[in-house]
This record gives sequence, structure tokens and C-alpha cells, in this order.
Amino acid sequence: MLCQLSINNFAIVRFLELDFKAGMTSITGETGAGKSIAIDALGLCLGNRSDANTVRPGASKTEVSARFTLHDVPLAKRWLEDNDLDADDECILRRTINNDGRSRAYINGNPVPVTQLKAIGQLLIGIHGQHAHHAMLKSEHQLSLLDSYANHKLLLDNVSASYMRCKQVENELKQLEQAQHERISRQQLLQYQVEELNEFNLGIEEFDEIEQEHKRLANGTDLIERCQAGLHLLTESDEGNIESLLNKVVTIAETLQSYDESLTPISSMLNEALIQVQESASEIESYLSRLELDPEHFAFLEKRLSTAMQLARKHHVSPDKLALHHQELMAELNELAGDESKLDEIRMQLEASKKAYLASAQKLSQSRSRYAKELDKLVTQSIHELNMPKGKFSIQVNHDPDNISVNGCDSVEFMVTTNPGQPLQPISKVASGGELSRIGLGIQVITAKKVATPTLIFDEVDVGISGPTASVVGRMLRSLGESTQVLCVTHLPQVAGNGHQHMFVNKFNKAGSTETTMQALDKDQRVNELARLLGGDVITENTLANARELLQ
Repeated sequence: MLCQLSINNFAIVRFLELDFKAGMTSITGETGAGKSIAIDALGLCLGNRSDANTVRPGASKTEVSARFTLHDVPLAKRWLEDNDLDADDECILRRTINNDGRSRAYINGNPVPVTQLKAIGQLLIGIHGQHAHHAMLKSEHQLSLLDSYANHKLLLDNVSASYMRCKQVENELKQLEQAQHERISRQQLLQYQVEELNEFNLGIEEFDEIEQEHKRLANGTDLIERCQAGLHLLTESDEGNIESLLNKVVTIAETLQSYDESLTPISSMLNEALIQVQESASEIESYLSRLELDPEHFAFLEKRLSTAMQLARKHHVSPDKLALHHQELMAELNELAGDESKLDEIRMQLEASKKAYLASAQKLSQSRSRYAKELDKLVTQSIHELNMPKGKFSIQVNHDPDNISVNGCDSVEFMVTTNPGQPLQPISKVASGGELSRIGLGIQVITAKKVATPTLIFDEVDVGISGPTASVVGRMLRSLGESTQVLCVTHLPQVAGNGHQHMFVNKFNKAGSTETTMQALDKDQRVNELARLLGGDVITENTLANARELLQ
């Protein structure tokens, strides 16, 4: 509940400190006095857009603060706790606007962004303006009113989450489909390249092996000649080969060793050298026996080596990297094939997301239809009380699964008939200005009873209403004030007289400047103010008597 509102240097207000009580508070004043100025100032504490023009001329800044008690507002208390802004059972919202337009916001003394003022403000106050009934002509607003009455927050959150999931998957699918053409072109190129390399089928180490074998066969004759020459020098020369010479040296060394044991290492080395020469000669003989000069195999190797080098140039890689490049192309081709399967998977996900969305939207639609019937009866009863005894109100809920939106698949149309025998028609085509005001007010009061907002403000919502109807409106607002704090800006004495308390707004000139004040009225002052509303500038005993009757 709003307990106190302090306003400094706001527009034509120099300073105001207002204390509010539970129940219905009537706010009246002369035309142009600024009856709605306190509500406009309060709007700053609720996160409304600020403007340097709101700063009173000659002042450096505007400051507005609102204090609320939270005894019966668990949602607001939980929000403050979740945001580390709690202060027992109290909430103080403060806003300052400098004359250069800069704005600052505070919750319980903590600096916060304006968005947080808006978030907590929605849990503390609901404002119904004088033009709210015009917004009621729009289908979106009609849907919002029905959802507010039915308290569809959870169902709407589920539908919204499903809708966002659908959009996310839909966008992902769209991106994949847009890239599909490029992917197909790339896939066709890769398919050709991979098939070409598959046909050649070069192994990872094969190029080095081919290159080595080709080099060996290309130099085969020279290899044979030089191996034979080496073998001749090692063991076969009759004129003196290394093996025979080493044998002689070994014999000499062994003789010397018998004379001097210190020569034993030399004898050992010479024996090892002889063994190495013999083994080398054996290896050369074995190599020569295996060495074959196969012209056909050489031609095969030469052709394969040439093809590898051509393909390497074609793919802009070195020949020894061609096999690795082949594997990379196959991996990319497989990945593109996987993209196609991913496309199918995303399509299935989208189908599943749409089914989940439609199920949530259907559940919401069924609830809307149920509450629409309930609201039909209440609004019809309300407009009967508001001097439309033959009127009938109905909400038409149309469900179209193809009409997908974040708020579900429903469109809503408020239907009304004001005369017996006339069919129900859209409210925008049937209701006059006065009838629209009464229907709109009835809906606002009914929905306000269902919304768990501790304070409701009605800013001249009784425009276009007069006479006995105004008395009914006053009683409706007073009844609402029994369970919810109600602030009502009005120009009708029949409405103002129903308030549990009354505030008067007055504008005056002082020292060449204009100021607005607001004060609470006692019983006698209320009688005089109601008499002024009834009779204008001339107040008679009759108007005073009528005013006292209104208060009773």
C-alpha cells in the first residue's frame, strides 16, 4: 500500500508531502489545478520516462519519493529479496531528475536502473487512465484485459517460451536452408575431387616409398656396377683385395701379441675389421641377388609418381601431403553429408517445437474461453448497474492454429448489444462514447479485483458519466476500496462522496510564480468541496444539504 508521497520541485509543485490511507481516496480540484500532477509525479517513481521540463523553473532538480508498506504484498517482498534490495516490510522508491535531463533511480536507498523501478512498480500500483476505454477498442488490449482477469501469467509464460523455442529452431533451419545451395555446390566439387583421389588411392607414406623405389630403379645399372666394383675390392680381386690383406695383417698382429700383450687391443680391432669387411661383402652379394631391373615396374612407378605430382599441383599441395589432403577432403564431404542429416534433424525439432507450442496455446485458449464466459456475466451485470439495463456483453475467443504469436493462437473480440432485439456486434461499432466509458469502467473495476496489486489509481475514468450512473460508479469504487487501496481523481461529486477520505488540489499564484498544493479535507471541508462540485461557484443551503446527503 502507498503510505507517503513526497514531491520536490516537480512542474508547478514546489513541495508536497502526502500521507495516504487504506480504502478509497477521492482527489478533486478545479479544472486546470493539476489534479493528476501527483499521479504524474508518482509515475516517475514507477519508472516512467523523465524529462528535464518536469523540473520546476529555477530549481536544479526534481526529486520524488514514494513509500510503500509490504505486509500483504508477498510478490513484491520476494522480488526485493531476489534482487538484494529488501528492507523488512517497507519499500521506498526515489527518483531524481536534474535540469540537464539526467535521471537517477533508487530502491530502499540503493542506486538501480530505471527498469528495476518499472519491475517493482508493476507489483505495487496499477494505473487506469481516463482514455483506457479507447484502448479497449483494440483487439490486443481486449486480449490483455481477459488475460489479466484470468491471471494467465503462468500459461502465457509457457506459451511465450514455446514460441521463442519455435522461432529459435525456425531461424536455425532458415540459416541452414539458405546455406544449402552453397553446400550443394561445395559437395558436388568435393565429390568429384574425392572420387578422383579415391581412384588414385595414394597411401599416407606411399609417395615417399614410390619416390625412393623410382630413384633406385632409375639408377639400377649404376648400382649393379658400383656394387660389383666394391665387392671386387673387398674380396674378389686376385691382385690383392681387402679381405686377404686384412688376413695377413691379422696374422702379423697375433704374432706380435704373443710377444707383447699390450698389443692385444690392436689384434682385436683388426679381427673386428676383418669380420666387418666379410659381412659387408656378404650384404653386397645379397643386395645384388635381390636387385632386379624391371622395366615394366619402373614404368608403373614413373607413371604413378607423375600422376601424384600432377594431382598435387591441381590441389595446391606438396606431393608428400597429397594423401593427407585426400583424407581432409573426405572428412569435409562427410561433414557436409552430416549437415544434410542435421537439416532433417532440425526439421524434426521444429515439428516437435510447434506441437509443444500448439499444445500450450490450446491449453491457454481453453482457459480463456472459460474465463471469458465468467467475465461475460460479470460485465453484463455491471453495465446493468451502470444504467444499461438491457445491455449484454460477450467475449468472442477465436482460436486459429495458423495464427501463431507470442501470446498464443487466439484473437479476442468484445461484443455488445445495448438495445433488446439487437444482435451482438463488435464494441467498436455499437457503443456510444458514454456507453463505452461505462463498459470500460465496469471491466476495469472487475479486472482490478482479480489482480493482486495493493494500490489502484483511477485517473478521471468517470469521464462521460453523470447522474445516477455516477453514483453507481462511486459505490463500485468504494466497494473495491474495501479490499484494495484506491486513489480516484474525479470531477463528479457522486464519485468523490464515496471516498473514505478526500484530498483537494489547489493552484495559486505567489510572488509571480504558480504553485499547486494538495491537502486532506476534514468532514466540513469535504461538504464544502462536494457542494462546489454540485453547484459551482454559487453554494447555497440546498447544495450543502445535497453534499451532506452524498457523504451519508
